[in-house]
Amino acid sequence: MWQLTRETIGNGRLSVIMPVYNLKGEIAENLLATDRLYREHGVRVELIPVDDGSTDGTGELLESLRSETIRPVICRKNGGKGAALKAGFEASQGEYVMLLDGDLDIHPKQTPYFFESMVTHGTDVVCGSKRHPKSVVQYPWHRRLVSWVYFTWVRLFVGLPVTDTQTGMKLFRREALKYALDRMLVKTYAFDLELLAIAASKGAKISEAPVVIRFGAKFGALSPRTVWRMAQDSLAVFYRLKLLKYYDKVMVPEKTGAEPMVSVVIACPKRSWMLEECLQALERQTYRNFETIVLPDEITGKVRPAEKRNLGIKESRGEIVAFIDDDAYPEERWLERAVKYFSIPRVGAVGGPGVTPPNDGWWSRLGGRVYENLMVSGNYRYRYKAGGVCREVDDYPSCNLLVRKELLEKIGGYRTDFWPGEDTLLCKDLTATGAKIVYDPWVTVYHHRRALFLAHLRQLGRYAFHRGYFCKRFPENSLKLSYFVPSALVAYLVLCGPAGVWLGAWAWAPLWTYLGLVATTSVSISPATWAMTALGVVATHVWYGIRFIQGLLAKKAPCEFIGKDHANVN
Repeated sequence: MWQLTRETIGNGRLSVIMPVYNLKGEIAENLLATDRLYREHGVRVELIPVDDGSTDGTGELLESLRSETIRPVICRKNGGKGAALKAGFEASQGEYVMLLDGDLDIHPKQTPYFFESMVTHGTDVVCGSKRHPKSVVQYPWHRRLVSWVYFTWVRLFVGLPVTDTQTGMKLFRREALKYALDRMLVKTYAFDLELLAIAASKGAKISEAPVVIRFGAKFGALSPRTVWRMAQDSLAVFYRLKLLKYYDKVMVPEKTGAEPMVSVVIACPKRSWMLEECLQALERQTYRNFETIVLPDEITGKVRPAEKRNLGIKESRGEIVAFIDDDAYPEERWLERAVKYFSIPRVGAVGGPGVTPPNDGWWSRLGGRVYENLMVSGNYRYRYKAGGVCREVDDYPSCNLLVRKELLEKIGGYRTDFWPGEDTLLCKDLTATGAKIVYDPWVTVYHHRRALFLAHLRQLGRYAFHRGYFCKRFPENSLKLSYFVPSALVAYLVLCGPAGVWLGAWAWAPLWTYLGLVATTSVSISPATWAMTALGVVATHVWYGIRFIQGLLAKKAPCEFIGKDHANVN
């Protein structure tokens, strides 16, 4: 059996990607045993354990095990198993790639069965299957029931020719896995389903191999949250695959080997712990050809962010200028994943989500939940949470925006007569040149939120006023129906009292429907989080609606003249 494995790999290499999370107590033994197994059988292999933001010292332990065949990848933040596998693949070199759970619930000694299936059936992907006739599996009846229900759903709605998508051992030919990972969006529970669905949609052939699994007690946990997230992710895969046909038409840039210089520009009032956090995250970037330009008041004087960024553009040496706020910090592959889009000539700018950091305080996380709420951001939720699809956009904030320097010089940089809203005008000017602005959910930064309620509403009120003002002054990328909806709610609430006198309960029916939708989209297992999020959504709608109307009626917007100091605007 091992001879067939060696012959199939030939002069190439097998890359074994092993996602790891808080396995300090067992990962060293598992890695060394796996390395020894492949050496004993003469298989050319590289082991790539990927630490997915462990908090127990697993990452440091993996670094100590680094060798010729063990090449750890350390992700500082927990991004989910799908994100970890993507990071591991980007660091791998093998013509064949094995995905293997780091806890070794499925032992790598079963590798020959996977290569036998691949060779016998002439396939590109081999999945370990608990339902294979030769599999030996011990796990609880309730997990068998859930697994059967999920398998039935996958067969009916996704149409995959497999009996099991979730088993943690899979073998891919490199080309098939690369095609799928380049288009994969799910980072957590349903990434297996998405990988296989994408590969199959491209014509990749899939077969199955038997596995031996003895899960023991640790396989018994199946939380409602896990089931809910799995269902959400799976439905999203179905929607993108069958209805949007997204995977066939998404823009996927190829790495060209070129590494253009990037100038990262940070406009800020002064040094702070958040700025230090941002600078430390930049030091960990996998893409190394960049410079950082920090512009505090002590260097620029008290001017608005737009003027600081224009100074950064002028002083920059890069072909690409990356804008990030001082209260945000980038994911480690931020620049690497964004820069590749600039190999496409028509792409002028790239942006990605500004995700609420997991270590933010409770009130700040509530502010993030409000922004992520479907009733608040609607089709623009992609700005605030990782996920969604790659797309072209016509407006994107400067907390996470990379732009070609030649285009910035062509349009004269940022307009300096508005704050906030200067990034909306920048995007309007960019798209007027014919350039495309691309959003990629993997180009991620973590953006600290204003705490609910007062700080959140102050910031939101400024945004709403300028959006209302821009709707009439700069309609190109601001005149959109969704921006008027909160104001319609405010108008309804104002009229609802008088109408209720004449119409009775019928006048209040829309309000109860609205509150029901707010409650449904704000759901949380924590009653306090649920309640505060729902209150935050209502407060956000009312205040945004009022401020939007004020902006719509205003003759001039605050900060239209240079004299205003952004640091003092509350």
